[in-house]
Amino acid sequence: MRRIRTVLLIIADIFLVNMAHLLAINITFPDKFTHITTIYQHDFIVVSLVYIIAFFAAKMYHSLWDQTGTDEFLLGVSGGTVAGIVVVIYTRFIGATIPINVCVLGTVLSIVFVLGLRILYRVYRRALLYMPYKYSADQRRVMIVGAGSAGTMIINEMFSKRELKYNPVVLIDDDRYKRGKRISGVKIEGNRYDIPHIAKEKEIDLIVIAIPTLDTKNKNEIIEICTKARCKIQIIPGIYEILTGEASVSRIKDVELEDLLGREQVSLDGECIKNYINNNNIIVTGGGGSIGSELCRQIAIYNPKSLIIFDIYENNAYDIQNELKYKYPKLHIETLIGSIRDEKRLEEVFSKYDIDVVFHAAAHKHVPLMEDSPKEAIKNNVFGTYKLSKVADKYNVKKFVLISTDKAVNPTNIMGATKRLCEMIIQAMNNESETDFVAVRFGNVLGSNGSVIPLFKKQIANGGPVTVTHKNITRFFMLIPEAAQLVLEAGALAKGGEVFVLDMGKPVKIYDLACDLIRLSGLEPNKDIKIEVTGLRPGEKLYEELLMSEEGLTDTTHNKIYIGKPTFTSYNKLKDKLEQLESLLEENDNDVIKNKMAEIVPTYKRPVQDEVAVE
Repeated sequence: MRRIRTVLLIIADIFLVNMAHLLAINITFPDKFTHITTIYQHDFIVVSLVYIIAFFAAKMYHSLWDQTGTDEFLLGVSGGTVAGIVVVIYTRFIGATIPINVCVLGTVLSIVFVLGLRILYRVYRRALLYMPYKYSADQRRVMIVGAGSAGTMIINEMFSKRELKYNPVVLIDDDRYKRGKRISGVKIEGNRYDIPHIAKEKEIDLIVIAIPTLDTKNKNEIIEICTKARCKIQIIPGIYEILTGEASVSRIKDVELEDLLGREQVSLDGECIKNYINNNNIIVTGGGGSIGSELCRQIAIYNPKSLIIFDIYENNAYDIQNELKYKYPKLHIETLIGSIRDEKRLEEVFSKYDIDVVFHAAAHKHVPLMEDSPKEAIKNNVFGTYKLSKVADKYNVKKFVLISTDKAVNPTNIMGATKRLCEMIIQAMNNESETDFVAVRFGNVLGSNGSVIPLFKKQIANGGPVTVTHKNITRFFMLIPEAAQLVLEAGALAKGGEVFVLDMGKPVKIYDLACDLIRLSGLEPNKDIKIEVTGLRPGEKLYEELLMSEEGLTDTTHNKIYIGKPTFTSYNKLKDKLEQLESLLEENDNDVIKNKMAEIVPTYKRPVQDEVAVE
């Protein structure tokens, strides 16, 4: 079909070029038209070939003329001009002597006719193919924020792919000099502050933010304004979309809470990370989980000698294995199924693969569930970590990085207490081993397994209510890739015994988070979707902390990573207490086990449930 279109276009161009020259003869020599036309007949084949070759050289037959723009216009002018010059030279020295003013005017008219055909085709496409869709009832009426390159590309693609059922209705831009202008027929009608009332006036269904260069502050402000319009909101991810020419409808994504968090992109010391990852054998426990799998993705970039994905859940491990094998076909990946509770299995793995670096992300982390099953939390988190650390020491691992949590700070639940005990194990082991044992502590990760965000989205999709345990409850949040990158950076900074604390920014109210998610869905909190306050769950804290009072923070070379001073160093004392704790796991009394945890972890305070829901 494309070849047929090209042939038809060439035939049309030959016809137009010759008509242009005949018209030039008629204009310049009306009284000698027949005579000069006879002369022209001797060379019309050569003239036609010259123009077609010139147009081919200018790539005019490789352009999408339904989207004719400045580039295509310039190509047409340059191609026609070159052809005209060649024709003049030919008629002067080789062919028949066609008057030079006929050649010049013929060149001008040829360019006008040839480009005019393309423009008429675009007008035809717009008038006969676009217009019926424009007023179709099933079209989503779209407001585009940003009248720059990205906005233009998005509009043109919406027009060219009408099956997507997008109808760009209005443009918004803060540049007052653009106000009233049009891009592809779409008028620029206001700035960011006009979005709510214009959206209402134009009956907008969808707002697309097409400004990939937006900084965090302005992006958050525009999104906040857009939420007042009660429309669905989407956004182009970033500047690279423009640089790669990928600012397209397919690249538009829903505005997520990640966009509102205002987390700046992490800068990494790639060389330092490469020094301990490259050409080393790396194992990631819990490698199929949300944090573990992202760690695997980030590690793969630095070309390890081998990457061992270790997980008890085969489906998750299988998924990340397939993803990495596709992206990094030369990377040596081993996917092993096993439990960190099984010391014999750990011995098999470490002896076979000569592990250099351990990233320990395997853990039970769901607070309410662990309150009901404290023995399982202890078996997995505490003794799994203990066994893993002993095996790492035995097989002379270079670095051991534990993934910890802010819930380990002054814990009020058994999950947090187990993670604090894991930190204590790591610090104690560091004093007995040549291995550099460190822990990295951070808050909640958006999108991780068990995160509140997927729950809220599901509740909104079901029409509500959205459940929040307390109106004043706050949490620290960061993004999964950011967390994984900072873990790698902390590993590079590790000298042994540190608890690295990541900069989590400002804490976020969960209630406000729920409101934002509802608004991003184009709905109104407590009007369209009810928010229900249910009361704190067992072991749940109102406020999370990242640092214990006895710890002091020390700066590192990275502005988002700090070091807490070691607070526990006695391995023998800890070993005795762990043995006592292990013996209690045979008991069937959760209170006895929790009391023992409180004895081992002095900062663990079992909460008195006197917090109530706050309306």
